[in-house]
Order: sequence, then C-alpha cells, then structure tokens
Amino acid sequence: MTRRVRLWILAVGGAGLAVLLVAACLELPGFGGGQHPYGDRAVRESLARHTANTVSSVIFDQRGFDTLGEMTILFSAVLGTVVLLRQTREEHRARPAPAQVAVPVRRYALLTLPVALLTGLYVIAHGQLSPGGGFQGGVVAATALHLLYLGADYRALERIRPVGLYEVGDALAASAYLVLGVAGVLAGTAFLANTLLPYGTFNTLSSGGAVPLLNAAIGMEVACAVVVLLARFLDQAVEIEENNGTPAEPTSEENGE
Repeated sequence: MTRRVRLWILAVGGAGLAVLLVAACLELPGFGGGQHPYGDRAVRESLARHTANTVSSVIFDQRGFDTLGEMTILFSAVLGTVVLLRQTREEHRARPAPAQVAVPVRRYALLTLPVALLTGLYVIAHGQLSPGGGFQGGVVAATALHLLYLGADYRALERIRPVGLYEVGDALAASAYLVLGVAGVLAGTAFLANTLLPYGTFNTLSSGGAVPLLNAAIGMEVACAVVVLLARFLDQAVEIEENNGTPAEPTSEENGE
C-alpha cells in the first residue's frame, strides 16, 4: 500500500468520524442543564440495586459488557508484552548488583509500602460504596509493591514478585469475570446480569449484588497485569544482557528504522 493510498484512507475515515461526532454533539442536552436522561436512569438503577457508588453500578452492572472489553484490552497488552519481551537465545539473565540507597529514601519507601498496599486493597473492597474500585485500587496496590525497588534493590523486589504467579493470577481474575457473566446466562437471565445474589443492605460491603465480586475480579486482574508489565520492562532494563556480557542494544527494526 502506497503512502498516497494510506493518506486517502485516513482522510476518509477521519471525515466520517468527524461527521458522527458533529451529529452526536448536536443531540446533546443543553450545557449546564439540571436534567440528563441517562444520568437519571443510571442513578435510579444504582439505588434499586443497593449500590451506593453510581459509577461502579454503571461499570460493573449496567454496562458490565463494556468493562469486559476494557479488561480484555489490558489482558491483551500483558500477553503481547510477555511475548515480545521474552528472553531470546542471544540473551542471558545477569543478577543485578546490590544497590546503595540513601537512608531517608529507604525509610520513607519501606514505611510507605504497607500503607500504599492497604490503601489499594481498601479502594478495591469499597468500590461499590465510594469513589474508586478495581481499576484504581489495582494500580495502587501493584505500584505499592515497587516501592521496595526504590527502598532496597531489584533483588528484594524479585523475592516478593514471582512473575509466574502474577501471570496466573491475571488469567484467573479475567476468567472469574467471565464466569460471573456466564453464571447469569445459566441462571436464565442475561450475560453479567446482576440478578444472582441478594442486593444486601444499602451502603454496606455486602451490598450491590454481584458488583463487589466483579469489582474484586477487576482489581485482581489490574493489579496482576500492572505487576507483570512492569516486571517485563524492568527485566529488560536491569537483568537481560547479551551473551557477550553487554546490555542488549535495540535493533534498527525496534527503533522504527
């Protein structure tokens, strides 16, 4: 395909997208209006299912299928990273030397790590009650583990980060989300329908029906995915070397040449 053809395809696609965006904007309600049909329905359905956080109700209940797509994108990114950054025949793993860390940095990182980890787990567990949820809490929990890299060294991080275990956790969490969706079909309703569990008492951890379970599955998937992604890139930067003992240089193809 020539450059001219690619530009024409881009122009036609961009023009079509622009037309759709303009048509959608013309149908939007007035700016700053006090009524919004979708918002009113979303809040009403959220309260009917005893989910205090309307955003979580939308993500994991009313539009749970969209969240499945977002999770699939992240899972695919992890899978692609694992395949592309795998160790090749021309490379070997070199154990990183112990790192010297300033005492104030070490103390701050090691004191902050458990607090950040608990904060991430708290955000996941209370996703149906307050702002946050599986996506946000999963990122916080995963990055909290890497404070050990800053406060100690890479070898200390590796001891609490068995990558294979996190890869399995990522796959299990993604499967759990699918299983919860299929369970609705087997029960005679719809995929990801929030009808399997009682809605519980409003504004408690057990409220929201299946929302807490779906939220927990996403939290586990995101946390494991971020750990695996960072592990693969850190391995390339810290441990992976060519067989002659020098760090692997990027090829012309990797540089886009």
